Amino acid sequence: MYFRSTRSSEKTVSFKDAVLRCMPLDSGLYVPTSVLDLRQFSLYMEADTSYQDLVATIAPLLLQGELNPFSASRITENTFYFTPELQTLNDHCSLLSLYNGPTGTFKDFGLNFLAAVMEELLKHNGQATVVSAVRGRTGASVAYAFHQRHNIRSVLLYPDECIYGLDANMLNPNDGSLIPIQVQGNFNDCQRLVQELLMDRVFTERYSITTANSINVGRLLPQIFYYLYAFVLLKKTLHDALMFSVPSGNFGNLIAGLYAWKFGMPVHGFIAAMNRNNPFEHVRIDAAPPAPISTNSPALDITFASNGERLASFYEEFPAVMRNMVFPVAIEDKETTKALAELWDNYGIVADPQTAVAFAAAQNFKQMDVHVVILATGHPALEAEIVSQAINHTVEIPQRLSMLSSISSPIATIKPDVEALEGVLSRCF
Repeated sequence: MYFRSTRSSEKTVSFKDAVLRCMPLDSGLYVPTSVLDLRQFSLYMEADTSYQDLVATIAPLLLQGELNPFSASRITENTFYFTPELQTLNDHCSLLSLYNGPTGTFKDFGLNFLAAVMEELLKHNGQATVVSAVRGRTGASVAYAFHQRHNIRSVLLYPDECIYGLDANMLNPNDGSLIPIQVQGNFNDCQRLVQELLMDRVFTERYSITTANSINVGRLLPQIFYYLYAFVLLKKTLHDALMFSVPSGNFGNLIAGLYAWKFGMPVHGFIAAMNRNNPFEHVRIDAAPPAPISTNSPALDITFASNGERLASFYEEFPAVMRNMVFPVAIEDKETTKALAELWDNYGIVADPQTAVAFAAAQNFKQMDVHVVILATGHPALEAEIVSQAINHTVEIPQRLSMLSSISSPIATIKPDVEALEGVLSRCF
């Protein structure tokens, strides 16, 4: 598969180049040039197909010329010891749980596959420095995905707040490959710094810099797999049109779903479920977005969507179709709290706030002849206090996630300035 920039179709690059040099020279974002037809596989796979078998079958097709079936099977076996779980709530609604990985978030699916693929691409020569914008407990997801990966070191940029769950043995001063850096600003500033760093071509080439954020297309493509998996599990019993309700901040999950649709997955549409920050409003506006507002669904507190340009390119490519394919819905805090309580009272489900946003957004479509799959993107233990207050019930924290409660310290604290960031990186390397 080859990729082009969202800003130009003149030059294409391989998957390897799109992953290891993840921002085009024109500062756009890479998007696939190929339109694969995966229907021959998704339509004929049975409900007893394992997630691992689905990935091992489809990955070589997505990454033709870059990943052979043998490599795909080895990567899949080593990566996906966890799988999505689909739970039917009623005739019109299902829940796809994506928090069964090591750090309790959907990011584990994309990050672990990306890390394994990068290690495969670098195994004969070269190295990579992965610089990512993170917040809260999501830094641990990046850290654990890239821990002990050969020829890869990882840098975490996080805003002026706490970061959790980093093992001290991973840190660079302790001979590890992890460098956490606190930025004196908000998450928008961290994302902007990553993009500005990637646009400094001399520095980027010197230290082989890429990112694990979803602006890297290698992080997005593996998220296609769980959309296809949900379709395979449901297709025999599905009597209505299929929709997905997707918690949306940076729009990476939404873009992955749109790729699955583009590659042949039968779907009626996607609900872009947002909180009051509503980054959809700023996708096609050149002015700088406002600072995020704090809500009770903090993982969605984003106004600058790093995948906004990819979403805009879908609208440019399919203008008439997209107006009937993506349905943006912004949810207020009181609706999120109500949705958390309803999921607990009616279905005995303890959900995280982002999943509650998607559930609340899906209620707007319950009168239509559709079956909505809600993406449950995080374990409720990650926001235990918010969830416990909403449902008046203690949230149990699994042993594997207990380490995410420890506050970690940065190696350096910098102003939101790319020169300051480059100075720290130069000293560390």
